[in-house]
Amino acid sequence: MPKRKDLKSILIIGSGPIIIGQACEFDYSGSQALRSLREDGIETVLINSNPATIMTDPSMADHVYLKPLTTKSIVEILKKHPNIDAVLPTMGGQTALNLCIEADEKGIWKDFGVEIIGVDIDAINITEDREKFRELMLKIGIGMPPQASATSFLKGKEIAQEFGFPLVIRASFTLGGAGAGIVYDPEDFDDMLSHGLEVSPIHEVMIDKALMGWKEYELELLRDKNDNVVIICTIENMDPMGIHTGDSITVAPAMTLSDRTFQRMRDMAIHMMRSIGDFAGGCNVQFAVSPDEKEDIIAIEINPRVSRSSALASKATGYPIAKIAAKLAIGYTLDELDNQITKSTSALFEPTLDYVIVKIPRWNFDKFEGSDRTLGLQMKSVGEVMGIGRSFQEALHKATQSLEIKRNGLGADGKGYKDYDTIIEKLRVPSWDRVFVIYDAIQLGIPLKRIHEITKIDMWFLKQYEELHFLELEVSKYTIESLPKDLLLEAKQKGFADRQIAHMLDCYESEVHSKRMDLGINRVYKLVDTCAAEFKAVTPYYYSTFEEEIETPDGKRYIANDSEVTDKKKVVVLGSGPNRIGQGIEFDYCCVHGVLAAAECGYETIMINCNPETVSTDFDTADKLYFEPVFWEHIYDIILHEKPEGVIVQLGGQTALKLAEKLDKYGINIIGTSFKSLDLAEDRGSFSTLLKDNNIPYPRFGVAETADEALDLADQLNFPLLVRPSYVLGGQGMKIVINKEELESHVVSLLKSIPNNKLLLDHYLDGAIEAEADAICDGEDVYIIGIMEHIEPCGIHSGDSNATLPPFNLGEFVMQQIKDHTKKIALALNTVGLINIQFAIKDDIVYIIEANPRASRTVPFIAKAYGEPYVNYATKVMLGEKKVKDFVFNPHLEGYAIKQPVFSFNKFPNVNKNLGPEMKSTGESILFIDSLKDDEFYNLYSRRKMYLSK
Repeated sequence: MPKRKDLKSILIIGSGPIIIGQACEFDYSGSQALRSLREDGIETVLINSNPATIMTDPSMADHVYLKPLTTKSIVEILKKHPNIDAVLPTMGGQTALNLCIEADEKGIWKDFGVEIIGVDIDAINITEDREKFRELMLKIGIGMPPQASATSFLKGKEIAQEFGFPLVIRASFTLGGAGAGIVYDPEDFDDMLSHGLEVSPIHEVMIDKALMGWKEYELELLRDKNDNVVIICTIENMDPMGIHTGDSITVAPAMTLSDRTFQRMRDMAIHMMRSIGDFAGGCNVQFAVSPDEKEDIIAIEINPRVSRSSALASKATGYPIAKIAAKLAIGYTLDELDNQITKSTSALFEPTLDYVIVKIPRWNFDKFEGSDRTLGLQMKSVGEVMGIGRSFQEALHKATQSLEIKRNGLGADGKGYKDYDTIIEKLRVPSWDRVFVIYDAIQLGIPLKRIHEITKIDMWFLKQYEELHFLELEVSKYTIESLPKDLLLEAKQKGFADRQIAHMLDCYESEVHSKRMDLGINRVYKLVDTCAAEFKAVTPYYYSTFEEEIETPDGKRYIANDSEVTDKKKVVVLGSGPNRIGQGIEFDYCCVHGVLAAAECGYETIMINCNPETVSTDFDTADKLYFEPVFWEHIYDIILHEKPEGVIVQLGGQTALKLAEKLDKYGINIIGTSFKSLDLAEDRGSFSTLLKDNNIPYPRFGVAETADEALDLADQLNFPLLVRPSYVLGGQGMKIVINKEELESHVVSLLKSIPNNKLLLDHYLDGAIEAEADAICDGEDVYIIGIMEHIEPCGIHSGDSNATLPPFNLGEFVMQQIKDHTKKIALALNTVGLINIQFAIKDDIVYIIEANPRASRTVPFIAKAYGEPYVNYATKVMLGEKKVKDFVFNPHLEGYAIKQPVFSFNKFPNVNKNLGPEMKSTGESILFIDSLKDDEFYNLYSRRKMYLSK
């Protein structure tokens, strides 16, 4: 049965601002769905309030509404588009589903004759209402943990008495495990129960007997209207039950399941999906398996929507789940659709993996001082990375190298723990670094049985770790000269970085790299092809590995490499790695636009990134995708293989920028602004000299490398002082101090956490107004794309401020200074491409806070507010294809646009929520107002000084 003819216009609900528990994986799913529907000639209408994403780009849908996700906005859109036939709510996470239910309860869909596709309301209600879900599972013979629901405090207490501890409390209809937790003793139970009842929109909690130490699995399913079901991916959590899947290290395919249990689990998942409702689309099912010979299977939950793991499963298998789910929702069947990667097999073909993927979450606890870092049922991570390798060990190493937390992989970098008590405690209380601590424990000689007893992590994983430890011991016996080829090859096959091997051999990374090249131990690139190379794949989506030479019958020796290099002119775009506070989805937006612009200029585009949640790592965004760590060794090997014209670093945030020095040192062409200029802007001393030469005012400042120097400087600069380290992102480590005691303690703790760093001390302009400008420069002309005024005073990080475009109370004299300073600085820095400059305004004088010659967090916001593709223009300028004067700029905005930060403080209840120079927001939304008399503007303005912390 082909697609339905009656669906001509479809509304898609996005997921809104990025928060912990619902990040850019839904932006990826939504973007896929929009593209999928448009391929079929369907008109698409999108509502989403997030300006930072590709999904809300004007090119993605026929009509994009950057409006608050409320039923009021839905009604406005339906009145404007009476031709909308259906709504697809399964692509926008829990936010979209909840909004869909609310609109259904209010009778909105019925009033406007809009059909819900991709899911049915009954399925959502059954899966979200834990009591109904339990009844249904027992009816169809699926095991459930002993559990009961409570809608009152008294009922909850009775259940606890009956089950005994430990218990799990989960709030109904919440996201990312909000209101969920494990309770070990009765004294904590009352607080947890009250909190769960409070955060659940229907004031209901489910209380389960805790299955501590059981293994956890997730299956991603798709079903069509003919009831064909395929299982796209089976994901195993390395962390046992008790840690939210979004905070668990996960592995695909499943590693420690017996085949018999795997088949049982598949059958149960299909049975569950069929029993919750009769709909065509995607589904995610989670199971717990007992860690004994019996391998009992118990269902945890089922989500009748594209889930957080769908993005991971799509990238892991190369099977675009959201794209196919959207097609199924409009009536196609799986056997009618092509596998997008092979183009010769059908979508009914289940993917087969001939490699292993490992996902590791990325946390940002350093932004939440005093936060509880224990991992549990409430998700706390802000992003994730994925490593692809031929073995679990290689994939695990690649994932740890992708995290960008100053680790080079597992161990072998001198950064592990060596104290027995510390290690045992860190194994006992799971936190962000347990993946590394397991290795430290093995190095210290703690038996695997003891590690297993404490962590309940399956012995198979621990043995993989132990093998890596033994290999490290073996390699360490040699020097760089005496290391045998087979041992170096084995270390590389197991994912050890050149930098780690150099640490073991006590030599330089470059020496290990040279030795590898001399011995012919080179990276080869393999295709992610969904079918374990049984069929030819047509999509260039690669990961790297190391292989032994193959000898043919006629004596020829070679190593198979799937990545064929063309003779076209090529450009590499460096991605921004895992999402984190200070560097989020907005840089992915910039990278995608950069890739598309370079393609328009006739370049073959090559994307390097390791973030599975994003559009930049989609297999058909760039001409070639290398799903690899944004880590020097991997990038350098790709560049040696591809020989591009150059590398674009200014679109991938601080991640890509940090690699500019290495690229420059190795003689690799940096496209756009040169490394010298990038470095000049980061080096406060040189930058201030540049400002002085151009008669541009800046706050008095000094540079200190010790606490003593800082105290001496304080006498010259006068308090309050803004203290910050060089080369950091998102205001990390920045603080306003008002006396010598505060100054000394902050400087000492900063130098401890970031050794050998230069600290900048600025006289803090108390009570100043803050503003920022983004501009495009080609070395001769400068075009300012937007000037924003912050509603909050200077001292609150720009990422945490409400930014208003255009400014709302800066006089002509001040605006002229901003324009003049921006142009002078952009030209003095020899900027080619984008630049962002931040200003403090006091007594009508405009001071410069800093300049970043790269794409900034605000570029997508300005592009959406003015309806102009600025990243496209900037990329063409960087490539030298166009000059600023070649573009016809036509920004269009009635009234004002406000970029509003969104916080995820609810995940860290005891944290200081005051705002300051260190960024804490996880996402943003855009608000359009007609005039400054708008109530929302008035509210923001009246609260502007409330949160300033020193």
